[in-house]
Amino acid sequence: MSTTSSRPGAERTDGPTGGSADGPSVLIGVLVPLTRPGWTEAGRHLLAGLELGVREVNDAGGIGGRPLELVVRDTAADPGRAAAAVDELARLGVAALAGEYHSVVARAAAARAEAVGLPYLCSSAVLDALTEQPTEWVARLAPAQSHGWRIYADFLLRAGHRRIAVAPQPSVYWASGARVLRDHLAPYGGTVTELDMRTLSPTALCDELVDNRATALLLLVGHPEPAVPIVKSVRADERLAEVLIGAPAGQPEFAEWATALGDDGAGVPFLRYLPERLGPLGTRVATALRERLAEAPSFVAFEGYDTIAVLAEVFRSHGVDRARTAGSWPGVAVEGTRGHIRFTRVPDISVWQWAWAPVHVVDRDPAQPDRFRVLHTG
Repeated sequence: MSTTSSRPGAERTDGPTGGSADGPSVLIGVLVPLTRPGWTEAGRHLLAGLELGVREVNDAGGIGGRPLELVVRDTAADPGRAAAAVDELARLGVAALAGEYHSVVARAAAARAEAVGLPYLCSSAVLDALTEQPTEWVARLAPAQSHGWRIYADFLLRAGHRRIAVAPQPSVYWASGARVLRDHLAPYGGTVTELDMRTLSPTALCDELVDNRATALLLLVGHPEPAVPIVKSVRADERLAEVLIGAPAGQPEFAEWATALGDDGAGVPFLRYLPERLGPLGTRVATALRERLAEAPSFVAFEGYDTIAVLAEVFRSHGVDRARTAGSWPGVAVEGTRGHIRFTRVPDISVWQWAWAPVHVVDRDPAQPDRFRVLHTG
């Protein structure tokens, strides 16, 4: 297998990964954020899972004797760049499109993939409205945002939080998340107050939290900026010692969070799409991913591996014709690292959806920040 990646400076081509497959490669186009302002750590983990999955498929003989090959393009969290990459990958002859972490980028990619007739298996983005209209061309592994964030709202209610403040940046993704929280909390007397991060400094944000008597602050912002300075300011303010800091989008999942914040980064609940205990396949893949990444794999790395498991099974069963791949989503039945994967039609979700990957609310244990605690199960 060779992997072509758009990285700073130049294109990179890695050598073969081994295995008995030969013949013309089956190409899979991959979108991942590998440079800023994209969430590069998520992109690195997603790509590691994809690459491991391809290596194992090729070691087992590929697709009818043909090796899988990833053609990787860096989106840098830019929807326009992603849409252009979809056009390029379609011209290069990829059999399917995979990947992406950022929801607004995945939405642009999905729209373009449908327009050019390219099947797209979205690995990690969660925005409910991934496409404007129902489509046969797109399927998704990650839970929809409304599903995961309702579980997070249930966690807040169970923990006794009714006065919630959110610190959002302008984005359809953050706005959608705030709306899910507000709609789910309102029947139980919960309120969601938005604090405008375009005008507030971290210090001024602390004053607003005091004035609003908020018991929880949710970070609906990018990482490391401005998430890290916000956390440091709130942790340093004695008036806010009892305020819960939350990050439903998963910022604390990655080692970069712990490195930047140390003990201040512990005790920040977030959504994690992993079972409490992995089965035999998940355990084996976790070991291989840890070796590949030189650190504990995030749930995003498992999403990458499961993406290849699904596409490889589709190609083996239906061939690599794009239209046949798009028509195969409802027949998928694959054992993934986090459970049995099937795609169905879910109300108000326009794509074929795995309903659902495991969802937990977890945090980094204050007593041992490199250990994760399960706080709530969806």
